Amino acid sequence: MSAAGDRGAGAPGAAAAQRDPRSGQGGLERPLAVVTGGTGGIGRACAARLAALGYRVVAGARRAAALPEGVEFAPLDVAEAASVRSFFAALPAVQVLVAAAGSAGGDPPEDPDEAHWRGILSTNLDGAWRCCLAAAARMPDDGRGRIVTLASVLGLRAVPDQVAYVAAKHGVVGLTRALALKLAPRRITVNALCPGWVPTAMAEARWAELGMDAAAAARGTPTGRVTSAEEVAAAVAWLVSPGAANVTGQAIGLDGGAGV
Repeated sequence: MSAAGDRGAGAPGAAAAQRDPRSGQGGLERPLAVVTGGTGGIGRACAARLAALGYRVVAGARRAAALPEGVEFAPLDVAEAASVRSFFAALPAVQVLVAAAGSAGGDPPEDPDEAHWRGILSTNLDGAWRCCLAAAARMPDDGRGRIVTLASVLGLRAVPDQVAYVAAKHGVVGLTRALALKLAPRRITVNALCPGWVPTAMAEARWAELGMDAAAAARGTPTGRVTSAEEVAAAVAWLVSPGAANVTGQAIGLDGGAGV
């Protein structure tokens, strides 16, 4: 990627070439970005992009995995309040949170199923709520604090066989909008990204449930293709940039027109 083009004036990596923001020299300290669910799929792509921009990146997830250069791992289960508390208690000031941890899947044939409902909501909605509040408590009030939640196109519309997931992702959009207003006096922005199909392990599991594949997903998208994890990461990079400092409370579709 082009460092100059991606960082932009005022971003962590915008220092002069002789002052690498990752070196700690010249009195510079890398601002901290936290990516939940940062070891795989969309979260991993976001972590890699933020590290390339010069952030110190901590990827929180239940299981460790090989990570991009410059990304650290710390254990985190967003569905467990104690895990979220201990994770953030070990961190210094946080400038960016990307709340990307999530789980999906169709509703079971037996209906209702409280265990399925609670499992989906505890990770997707409760987990996002816990992490947003914990991160916001550690964010500066100087206009640099950024929260980006990962909702879904199904946070903007619905399907009949994913009632729990649709409810959770609509909840994430509502959470994002309410927190944007709550945190606006502190100049912290809060926005949601709402991807359509993205070729990740989670999407592949869902395609298997539906008896389809990536090609079928692309055919069902108005633009004729799915969204890449890197495109989602590029949207995150923009939302944390100085150019998006007055963008807040938005639910931005990255779905090739599927949510229109």
